Amino acid sequence: MSRLVHLCLAALALLTLALPARAIDIQEVTSPGGLRAWLVEAHDIPFTALEIRFRGGASLDAPGKRGAINLMTATLEEGAGQMDAQGFAEAAEALAAHFGFDVDDDTLSISARMLSENRDKAVGLLHEALSNPRFDQVAIDRVRGQVLSIIASDAQDPNAIAGRSFRKLAYGDHPYGSSLNGTEESVKALTREDLFDAKARVMARDRVVISAVGDITPEELGLMLDRLLGDLPETGAELPPRAELGLTGGVTIVDYDTPQSVVIFGQKGLAMDDPDFFAAYVLNQILGESGFSSRLMTEVREKRGLTYGIYTYLVPKDLAETWQGGFASANEKVAEAIEVTRAEWARMASGEVTEAELSDAKTYLTGAYPLRFDGNDAIANILVGMQLNGMPIDYVNTRNAKVEAVTKDDVARVARRLLSADDLRFVVVGRPVGLKDTGTN
Repeated sequence: MSRLVHLCLAALALLTLALPARAIDIQEVTSPGGLRAWLVEAHDIPFTALEIRFRGGASLDAPGKRGAINLMTATLEEGAGQMDAQGFAEAAEALAAHFGFDVDDDTLSISARMLSENRDKAVGLLHEALSNPRFDQVAIDRVRGQVLSIIASDAQDPNAIAGRSFRKLAYGDHPYGSSLNGTEESVKALTREDLFDAKARVMARDRVVISAVGDITPEELGLMLDRLLGDLPETGAELPPRAELGLTGGVTIVDYDTPQSVVIFGQKGLAMDDPDFFAAYVLNQILGESGFSSRLMTEVREKRGLTYGIYTYLVPKDLAETWQGGFASANEKVAEAIEVTRAEWARMASGEVTEAELSDAKTYLTGAYPLRFDGNDAIANILVGMQLNGMPIDYVNTRNAKVEAVTKDDVARVARRLLSADDLRFVVVGRPVGLKDTGTN
């Protein structure tokens, strides 16, 4: 086990013990070059967790180049500057540094974990990956093969098919409406030049969000950020417009030969900056959040045995908001499961909840929240997410109070405002018995 892993485990133990007893002190740091970041200093353990996000993510793919940003992101660590893929990996290992690169619909993510004694060299190595990636053809072809394998696998996966079908219905021709992996045709056609273009589109200083937690001072962080990100272009591609949600009520069936149907369902949701978001968050916990106490789990699984599990969740993306859920059920049971789900959605839309339901939901949500702060890595992720969602810097210390402030009247108002069983669209992948495809209108 490496020294960095030992130190991370030690920091995890210390922070887990310390967090419930104190507030988290978050500082806003501005680098000499104008980059802003949130910092939590923690000098007990000599390592730092750094999280960097670029807004726009895979939604910034150029027209006709779907999958380019995903392929580019996956190839960033495959060599930089004078180092090929193996050389880069060996250099990172020698420094006990860990770098992660990922992308979703809204953000491109860079994660870094580094020891204080090796921080300057680790930052220099990461700078090479971000500013001088090689994109060697052999690396591109290797990673392209991995992406094509994922695309082929997803084409045979009922869960992936359901997700793809739901996205297309919900978001149409917007980037959200297609897989960020691209298609077999689009990925095969991507060139080395396309990857450089994809990088320039998304990795720019005008859309970067940063957080750091660990053994580093504000002054050190500011200088480090200018060194790390100072060579990136000032601006990138224009962000896409908001997605026009195309969901209507009804059932869409995708024929697939399997004894069990996979179901995704959803309707319009709400943004995280909506004044009713916390009430909706509590409402969702009562309706269908994970666990055995939700109404949907009680009615669909416990009372009728129609599924092993059913869940709902809020999806407040940057450019569209949905309220979704999902379950799997035997083909001969899925029609009844949908009927019960729709009935519970309608019952919840009346807004009537018991004091016990409200209390249990708030107890769970407030009790589980501190458990998320289980180390420097987790805290850095939370801080960068707060910034992306426009939350105030004191959010981590006031969040539970916002949950506790939700009343039965708040839940009732939001339920009546947002929930509509008639607007639920169910996408079913399988061969459900006794269920009719109602089209999309």
